[in-house]
Amino acid sequence: MQQLVVQQVKKNLGADSDKTFSRYEYAKNAWKRRKDTWNAVRSIAFMAAGITSAAFGLEGFLIPTGFIDGGVTGISLLVNKETGVSFSLLLVLFNLPFILLGWKQISKAFGIRGILAITALAIVVAVVPFKPVTNDKVLVAVFGGFFLGAGIGLTIRGGGVIDGTEILAISLSRKRSLSVGDFILIFNIIIFSVAAFLLSIEVALYSILTYLSASKTVDFILEGIEEFTGVTIISVHSDEIADMIKNKLGRGLTIYAGKKGFGRRGENPSASEIIFTVVTRLEISRLTGEVEKIDPNAFIVMQSIKDTKGGMVKKRPLK
Repeated sequence: MQQLVVQQVKKNLGADSDKTFSRYEYAKNAWKRRKDTWNAVRSIAFMAAGITSAAFGLEGFLIPTGFIDGGVTGISLLVNKETGVSFSLLLVLFNLPFILLGWKQISKAFGIRGILAITALAIVVAVVPFKPVTNDKVLVAVFGGFFLGAGIGLTIRGGGVIDGTEILAISLSRKRSLSVGDFILIFNIIIFSVAAFLLSIEVALYSILTYLSASKTVDFILEGIEEFTGVTIISVHSDEIADMIKNKLGRGLTIYAGKKGFGRRGENPSASEIIFTVVTRLEISRLTGEVEKIDPNAFIVMQSIKDTKGGMVKKRPLK
C-alpha cells in the first residue's frame, strides 16, 4: 500500500519512477490523497443516507396518500397520481433536463453526481418496499415532508441533487432580476394550483404543508443546528475589545486597517481598526454586553452566516 502511495505521489509530482523527492513532498501529497479519499467516502455516505430518507418519505407517507411536494418531485408525484405511470420513471425523465442544465452551467462532476443520485432514488423507490406508516393526513404531510427534505438536504451535503428545481432557478436568475427564491416560489405556486384543480383543494393544502416541512428540514440540514453571526466592531477602544474577545470569550478575530468616514461628529479621516469575529447566536448577547462595558458608543454590525469552515468557532467552547 505504501508503495502504491509513493507511485501515485510521484505521478502527481510529474516525477520519474526512479526519482527521489523530499519527505515533505511525499507527506503533503499523501495527506492530499487521504483527504480526497475521506471526502469521497463522506460524500457517498451523505448521498446514500439522503436517498434512503427521501425514498422512505415518498413510499412511507406521500405516495400512498396521494400528497405531493414542490419542485420536480411534486410534478412527478402529480403526473403519477393522474396517469398511473411509474413514479421512478417520471422522476428520472423530469429531472434529466435540469441535470443536463447543471452539467452545462455548473460542472460535469455535478451533473454525474446528480444523475447517479436521481437514478439511485428511482431504483430504491421501485425496488425497496417501504410500508405506509400512518393514515393520519397531518402526520403524513409533516413527516413525509420531513423525511423528503432530509433526503434532499443530505444529498446536497454529499454534492449531489435529487430535485432539479434549484438548478433551473439559478439559471433563470442569472438572466432575470428575480432571485432564486422568487423563481422557486413561482414554480411551486403553479404546481400547487394545478394540484388544487386536478386533485382537490384539500390535497393541495396538505401538499403545501408537506412542502413547508420539507423546505424547513432542508434548511436545517444544510445550515446545521448552530446559526453563525458575523460581527463587525468599530471602536476607539479596539485593542481592549480584541483582548476581551481573545482572552475572555476565547474566540478568534480578524483586525482590518480602516479609515473613519462620516459619523456623529462629522467627517473624521483618522485611521481606525475594524474588528471582525464570528460567533453563534447563543454568544451574541454576551459579546455585545462585554463590548458595551468597554465602549458604550462602539458601532456594531451583525450579519447572518450560513456556515463556517476552519477557524476557532467550532473548535473551542465558549469560556
